[in-house]
Amino acid sequence: MRYRRISADGHIDLNWLPADLFSSEAPAALKDRMPHVVDGELGPTWVTGKGVSFGLQNGIGPTGRKYVPGKLGRVDVMETTGLFSDGEKGIRRVTDPDMRLRDMEYDGIDAEVIYGLLGVAVRMRDPEASRVVTRIYNDWIADFCRSHPDRQIGLAIIPNDDVDVAVTEVHRAARLGLKGLDLTVSWDMESLCHPMWEPLFAAVAEVDLPLHLHTAPHVPWDFRTRFPGTHGDALNFQITSVFQMTLGNMIAAIIGRGYLERYPNMRVAFAECGTGWIPYLLERMDFLYHDSFRQLPLAMPPSDYWRRQCRATFQFDETGAGLIDAMGVETLMWGADFPHLDGVWPESGKYIERQFAGLPEEDIYRITCDNAARFYRLPNERAAPEFREAAAA
Repeated sequence: MRYRRISADGHIDLNWLPADLFSSEAPAALKDRMPHVVDGELGPTWVTGKGVSFGLQNGIGPTGRKYVPGKLGRVDVMETTGLFSDGEKGIRRVTDPDMRLRDMEYDGIDAEVIYGLLGVAVRMRDPEASRVVTRIYNDWIADFCRSHPDRQIGLAIIPNDDVDVAVTEVHRAARLGLKGLDLTVSWDMESLCHPMWEPLFAAVAEVDLPLHLHTAPHVPWDFRTRFPGTHGDALNFQITSVFQMTLGNMIAAIIGRGYLERYPNMRVAFAECGTGWIPYLLERMDFLYHDSFRQLPLAMPPSDYWRRQCRATFQFDETGAGLIDAMGVETLMWGADFPHLDGVWPESGKYIERQFAGLPEEDIYRITCDNAARFYRLPNERAAPEFREAAAA
């Protein structure tokens, strides 16, 4: 088909899934530890057997907030379509493939990349149960995407607490037919510079599916609860203002460790990280490489690997739009972030026009459509394969 606009960042949170999904699919010994829905003070609420709450059923964002008119500006705009009031009635537009497709088309989006269960594995505090949740979700999202396979691009969740388990899930995801891998990002995970990760990157290169790292808070999930009232508001402001830039640690680790040199076919997306800060990071890495890190296992400057194999997604970033040449127009993929609090749905066109005013139409098309079509090898009439097969040693 001919794509006009592709969102490279959308979400399915736990609270929009069928209430009995995990309890019905889990092994008998683990059923009582699975996320499930109970009656709560504010309504049906997702919890686990260990008492961890994931917020209201069909609530807002990864924490399942209740919709309060006037509290969150972007959420108020989303609610003009009835998204959250429908959720309160049990109408799960986010996790019904046909209804989700209609919401995509309402916003002019032809295809969407879907990240799943952001933060769930970390917050469960139950590694054995969270691995089962991961496998059940990966089976579910593979089935979800079969309704519209070239328009809804689901990513498999890959756990970060055991590399052997992660490698197994990489290969299983490839067999399921999923088009990408989302490595869970958490504040306490081991640095990607550690040699323990080598088998994972080798597996990612072997199955030839793009690897994704989505931004997540750089502090424990319960950190916000330590500061009451306006102090908590200030802490939330601090975390939300800077968390996207923390992916710079992973960009530098992946490039500096030499994964992209060893696996030249590997594609890596850094999701919802914004872009305005990336040119400085590239400049800094290049300077360090030439000045004092020539011993790194790299055959070219770090910024060359960035341009060849890395991509960043964002929804609204006027600063980054003025620095495109410093990153490479080919490295940027716009996303609507549906249905999260920072999302620009259902006003994507307005935000695209505002941030890209003055850019050539061809560059806008590449950023909002063609780059993603190439990255995910979608059958776009204008797209062609961009990434080479691994070079012969």
